[in-house]
Amino acid sequence: MSRHITSAISQCFGKFAKIEFPKPIQNFINRSYVNIMGLDMSEFHSPETYGTLNALFTRKLREDRTYSLDSEDFISPCDSWISECGDLQEEYALQIKGMRYKSDELLGEHFSKEERDLVKDGTFVNFYLSPKDYHRYHIPTNLKVLKNVHIPGKFYPVNLPSLKKKLNLFIENERVVLLCETASKKRFYMVLVSALNVGVMQVSFEPKIKTNADALKSSAYSYDNMYLNKGDDFGCFEMGSTIVILAEKDMLNLTIKVGESVKYGQTIAKIR
Repeated sequence: MSRHITSAISQCFGKFAKIEFPKPIQNFINRSYVNIMGLDMSEFHSPETYGTLNALFTRKLREDRTYSLDSEDFISPCDSWISECGDLQEEYALQIKGMRYKSDELLGEHFSKEERDLVKDGTFVNFYLSPKDYHRYHIPTNLKVLKNVHIPGKFYPVNLPSLKKKLNLFIENERVVLLCETASKKRFYMVLVSALNVGVMQVSFEPKIKTNADALKSSAYSYDNMYLNKGDDFGCFEMGSTIVILAEKDMLNLTIKVGESVKYGQTIAKIR
């Protein structure tokens, strides 16, 4: 596939965000972003601490949050707004009410039919991260990563107005798809979806993945011993975006609802 104009826009914004301006100018940029977007910085260092706008976007918590260590508790991987959640109708999930997408097409061609069918009649959750949110993402339960697929694509906005008017937005956008297995052998997918101005989606355990770069074809990576623990920080979006979780049937009993705001570390489901 060829590069899309949204990629060029995102790359330009990414370059600007990584410029380290003289300290007074950088402080002004950072404070302005915090004030305009309404960032809550109570868990982070002061805006003046960050040398670039990108460093502010990808800021880490000063101290990790407290979350349940119970193996049955599935925590939110990020700070976000639940744009949709519920049961997959065979292979369909809701992008937003009235707009469906096929899980097969979201996952892409590097997964076998058997792997894609794992989530048939299963459960889905769409997490929307706005530009004001904490942009890092974490592991929701102790797991083993079986496969990791990078699918180049476009960079359409994923905010509510865009979800309402753009069919198959998640499927057209660039994404990284992780196939995961819990300690109890339940399987689910965690899908990182790009958005306009998201120049990079970092995946810390797989440095070969370079998003919004020169890659024009999908790439897949398989693992034998890639174990990650609940709460592990495994990367970040550079600006807001979306995470989609697709879980196999009867794996998750959701304790959240559409339209709810959630925080990383909050228990959002029970593993059956």
